[in-house]
Amino acid sequence: MPSAFQFQCHFVLIFLAASKGDTRYLEVRDAGEDEPFLLLSEDLKRELSAGQIYRRSLRCIDMLSIEGQFTFTADQPQLHCATFFIGDPEELITINYNFVNIDCQGGDILKVFDGWILKGEKFPSSFDHPLPASQRYVDFCESGNVQRSIRSSQNVAMIFFRIHQPGNGFTVTVKKNTNLFPCNVISQTPSGRFTMVIPHQHRNCSFSIIYPVVIKISDLILGHLNGLFLKKPSAGCAGMGDFVELLGGTGLDPSKMFPLADLCHSFHGSAQMKIGCDNTVLRMVSSGKHINRVTFEYHQLDLQETENRKENSIEEFCFPSI
Repeated sequence: MPSAFQFQCHFVLIFLAASKGDTRYLEVRDAGEDEPFLLLSEDLKRELSAGQIYRRSLRCIDMLSIEGQFTFTADQPQLHCATFFIGDPEELITINYNFVNIDCQGGDILKVFDGWILKGEKFPSSFDHPLPASQRYVDFCESGNVQRSIRSSQNVAMIFFRIHQPGNGFTVTVKKNTNLFPCNVISQTPSGRFTMVIPHQHRNCSFSIIYPVVIKISDLILGHLNGLFLKKPSAGCAGMGDFVELLGGTGLDPSKMFPLADLCHSFHGSAQMKIGCDNTVLRMVSSGKHINRVTFEYHQLDLQETENRKENSIEEFCFPSI
C-alpha cells in the first residue's frame, strides 16, 4: 500500500503530469469532473502562444506549473488550504499579490513559503536553504503592502491560507525567472537528465525525485581521484569537504532521509544504483573551494521489481543495489 507521503506527493505530481502531457507515466482511475487536473486544450495553447495571460480560479488544494493570474474566492469557510507552485529545474518562481481581501484580525492567514512543506517536512531542508526557517515565511498579515512580490530560492514555492468569510479571497500573478545555477530542485517527472553545478559556493544542493528510481551518475567533478563507496556506519565522505551522497526515505526533508551511498571522488564513467524509496535525493555538499559538477539521469523503478524485492523481505533500507 502506498504511504501517506506517496499519496500526497503523487497527488500534486499527477496533477502536474497531466498539465504537461506526461500522463503516460501514470494510471488514473475514476477521475471525475472535480479531479484537480489542468489539461491544456488547443484553445488555451493558442492563447498562451499569442502572449495572452492565462487566468483561472484556484481550488483549496491546488498545483500550478504555469505562469498566469490566479484567484481564490471562498464560497464557504476554508481553513486548511494550500497552493503548490513548481517550475522547471532552471526556474525560480515569483508570486505577486494583485488583490487581497482577507480578515487578518479575524484569524485569516495568507503566507508564502519559500519551498514546500508536506506533513511538517520541508524542502529544501533547513540545512540546505540559504535563509533560516523563520525567514522563509512571508506573512501577508504582517507585511501587508510592504512585500507584495516574493521570489523563491528554487523551483518550488507554496502559499497556504485560511479564510473564514465567504466572498473573501485574493488574486496573485505567477511568473518564472531563469536560474543560472539551479541548486535545490524537485523533479516534475519520474525520469529525466540533469547537470548540477556549484561554482565556488559553500552550499548544499539537493535534487529530489518523489519516486523509486534507477539513478545513473555519468560524470562527477570534485577535483579528487576516482571512487564510489556504499555507506557504512564507520565510513563516509564527510571529511572530504566536497562530495555527493544518495539518500532515500519516505518524507520530503533530505536531512531526515537515510544515506545510501557516498561519492567522494571525481570520475568519468558510470555509477548506477536502484533505490526503492518513496523519495530519492541526490545531494551535493560543496566547501566552496572548487567548481563541483555532477551529471545524472534517472527513471522510475519497475513496479514489479519493487514489489518482488519487498516480498523477499530484503533488509537493506529501500533495497539499494549497484
